[in-house]
Amino acid sequence: MNFWIGCTKVGAPCDYCYAENLMDARYGRVKWGAGEARVRTSASTWAQLLKWDRAAAVAGKKAFVFSLSLGDIWDNEVDPAWRRDAFAVARQCRNLVMLFLSKRIGNAVEMARDAGGLPPNSALGATFGDQRDYDRDRMKLKAASAELGALFTFGSFEPLLGPVILDKNAPDWIIVGGESGLHARPMNLDWARSLRRQSADLGRVFNFKQVGGRRADKGGHELDGRTYFDRPIVA
Repeated sequence: MNFWIGCTKVGAPCDYCYAENLMDARYGRVKWGAGEARVRTSASTWAQLLKWDRAAAVAGKKAFVFSLSLGDIWDNEVDPAWRRDAFAVARQCRNLVMLFLSKRIGNAVEMARDAGGLPPNSALGATFGDQRDYDRDRMKLKAASAELGALFTFGSFEPLLGPVILDKNAPDWIIVGGESGLHARPMNLDWARSLRRQSADLGRVFNFKQVGGRRADKGGHELDGRTYFDRPIVA
């Protein structure tokens, strides 16, 4: 679910951003970078949340909604009013679990407060490309979750650019994936296997998304012949 489109690169995981390639280079819908205007998506796009909420209610099972794949919820360049509007809609959707992923988790507490508080049906996530990212941001994620009352935390180790050693402050969900696209940097499967073992030791949920690579099939979605946490997430 994308309330808006556009972002600015902030670290190594952003180097070959698929969203920039798609929305800027290919479709020309928005310019990427600091000082560039973000583009708010249409009312019909926002209304999808209410549609998914009704469907989840009928199914009697909560649905997970990933937000934002084409931007960043805690982006400094975004009009704060847009975030307030987005959270207002999210609060109406009691049958949805909003997964708010960011590369700017340090902004979460202040921006969420300015938006009237994190919706109670929300989980907080941060991107960790390597050990440096994890060491820098894991405590920010934990603190923001505690302060804002998030349902749980998740870490997107995607693209995974190096081995990572977890600790007791690791997110509740560990989501791992390799990079895809023309300039995809290879992921050593031993890095993913290590995170799988550590997740089990720490009692965390492990989710393997894709091997990655430059091939059209992105290397597959299994790790050693097994699919992990294959739960549908609406984007």
